[in-house]
Amino acid sequence: MPVVARGAVDRPLRVEKSMTSAAVDPIDSPALRALLGGGAVEHFDVTASTMQRARELAADPAALLPAVVVADRQTAGRGRQGAAWWQAPGSLTTSIVVDARDLGGEEPAAWWSLAAAVALAAALEDLAPRVVPRVRWPNDLFVDGRKLAGILVERVGERRAVFGIGVNTTGSAAAAPPALRDRVATWPDLTGAILPRQPLLVALLPRLIGVVRECAARPGRLVELYRPRCGLAGSDLTVYQGTRALSGRCLGIDADGALVLDTAAGRLHLASASLTPPEAVWRGDGAS
Repeated sequence: MPVVARGAVDRPLRVEKSMTSAAVDPIDSPALRALLGGGAVEHFDVTASTMQRARELAADPAALLPAVVVADRQTAGRGRQGAAWWQAPGSLTTSIVVDARDLGGEEPAAWWSLAAAVALAAALEDLAPRVVPRVRWPNDLFVDGRKLAGILVERVGERRAVFGIGVNTTGSAAAAPPALRDRVATWPDLTGAILPRQPLLVALLPRLIGVVRECAARPGRLVELYRPRCGLAGSDLTVYQGTRALSGRCLGIDADGALVLDTAAGRLHLASASLTPPEAVWRGDGAS
């Protein structure tokens, strides 16, 4: 059954019983709630999607925020544009519900996913300085060309947003579906040991909130924080907007978080695009 820190929201969520790694990599919900200065923390052994539960909390005007939802395993995780998401059981899967007004804005902004990526990269480096994740616009962390973590930010209503964050803190790429084995990285593959989720959440949660507040207060601050972590600047890229492909030299991002691409037709500022060809987006192959 889920371990739930109850706030104003007290609704059951159907979960599946499963053996998980929670016994060896526990989540301390009361400590996380104290770290946040209140709010709510919900911890499930297995659920379909932490984003699903987080959307419910975001839509509830009585929910205590910020709210954090953590699962030891999810069975229907998704990335951007409907892509499927693979993680080894026990890896960090969390969704964080916030009110834009608590982070310095009137409504969630498109650049929040990049701010979250910067915060996550810094948190990981705090825990293991020799691992240097690079931010791959618009929302991923890569190490040595392989995806270690993904971030999905969704707006709920006018003022609330959900940060969905998945980090491969356990497992091995060798256990991933065949189509992903050469595309993903895991913490044990990089360091030889799992990355405990509780220390990572402790390092991440206040930094995430702080980075978004800082960037909201100081125009141009996002570019300053992003630049040294950018894994694309100076590279020749092809990006995809639906069936349209655009090629050029990456010049980084602008103050709004848009990708700046120097093309034969001129300089473009792309607020939304994908670096993955449509045919290469992994939709799942039955693995869970």
